Amino acid sequence: MVHTNNSSSDINAWVGLFGEFAKALGLQLKPDDLYGTLFAESVKGDQDAGGLVNFAYLSGENITKMPEGRPLFVRKPDAKLNLANFIKTQIYSAFAPLEIGMDILLREEHIKTNVLVAQGGIFKTPVVAQQVLADALNTPISVMENAGEGGPWGMAVLALFCINRKNGESLEDYLANRVFKDSTKATLYPEPASVQG
Repeated sequence: MVHTNNSSSDINAWVGLFGEFAKALGLQLKPDDLYGTLFAESVKGDQDAGGLVNFAYLSGENITKMPEGRPLFVRKPDAKLNLANFIKTQIYSAFAPLEIGMDILLREEHIKTNVLVAQGGIFKTPVVAQQVLADALNTPISVMENAGEGGPWGMAVLALFCINRKNGESLEDYLANRVFKDSTKATLYPEPASVQG
């Protein structure tokens, strides 16, 4: 299992800043519209996000041995700073600790995956974060219709599994046969150019 402390918290902070800017202009945007607009813009960014780099560590991160949070956005003077690259960098950085942890599982534990199922608020905007995650992990990513539900939902499912488990049923079987049996899902595959970027 890969446990990371940081994911979309830094994105939330930046989107909040853009929301304040919109409000200062007299625009009242719903959060889903604000995230959707910014995420859609990220698709126009360069594959390497223009050379921009973001460390989305609002808190410490065990995967990279960072004891405390130090969110940091950096760029070289010749980096291509624009909205699309900036937002793409934010989404990339949300998944960076997970990617590092998955590399450890693949390299040291020899874990094999065919597809991963993604959950969490970052997936409320269709396709964008899902494709970034598929590219970052170089693994197909499935997102179900209830993808916007994150950690607390997953913990509730795990608790139900522990309570309702029958005859040694595995977690994999429980999820496939009882939780996700009738769920609609969409799977995206890594895009080689984006994986390289």
